[in-house]
Amino acid sequence: MNISRRRPTIGVFDSGFGGLTVLKALLELIPGADYLYFGDTARLPYGSKSVETVARYAVEAAHYFEAQGAELLVIACNTATALALDRITAAAHVPVVGVVEPGAEAAASVSKNKKVIVVGTEATVSSHAYRKALEARGLDAREKACPLLVPLVEEGWVEHPVTEQVARIYLDEAFADGFREADVLVLGCTHYPLLKPLLRRAVPSHVSIVDSAESTARAVAGRLQKLLPPTPAVHEERRVLPRLKFFATDSVEKFRRLGERFLGHPIDDVQHVDLKE
Repeated sequence: MNISRRRPTIGVFDSGFGGLTVLKALLELIPGADYLYFGDTARLPYGSKSVETVARYAVEAAHYFEAQGAELLVIACNTATALALDRITAAAHVPVVGVVEPGAEAAASVSKNKKVIVVGTEATVSSHAYRKALEARGLDAREKACPLLVPLVEEGWVEHPVTEQVARIYLDEAFADGFREADVLVLGCTHYPLLKPLLRRAVPSHVSIVDSAESTARAVAGRLQKLLPPTPAVHEERRVLPRLKFFATDSVEKFRRLGERFLGHPIDDVQHVDLKE
């Protein structure tokens, strides 16, 4: 399908706040689009739920996005991508991009020795979605669950000594034994981009850090180039700033407060939604 309008509307879905790092990367790379962000904050975390439940929640959100005019969907939730991307893609009537394949593709493009470490939540690691995607590209991958990092990020402790100590313990374990020479660290959780400066200090200097939020934004940009029909430059719109609308299934106030940390600027237009209605 082709997206007909000059300013496409992109829907970004996550179980909570982490997907705002994907939205931030999209805003930097594709400022000529408008964005809808849906955080299913009343039903997080998705990691403890079954594949069927995660798929049902994500498909409900996808249909809500379509009703709001979204022309392309970004599944910014690693868990939903890992467990249910096929189901979401089949149920949606617009193109869908997840976060796993772009992250794996970016890792494959920068790794020289084909050894990669992936850090993520328990649910994402248990799904082995990143390992499968990396192995399909000829890479040897080790996945490491880092369950303490998400609550530390949400507490705002992105440069706290405790967070750095915890990260170093996880990474020392990840880079042990046969993976001491791994040359890529994939951030397989959308909370982790906030920890990039800290993680850069904690990994060996030869290691490249792949931020799946940035990789996903690049994948979306490439998809849009194929979907948007060519238009003469003379008809370019004058409006520069994208329209942003946010939807949350739990406290709007909490979404504004926590979301600002991830997006990097204040969040104003948040609408409460109950998908069960």
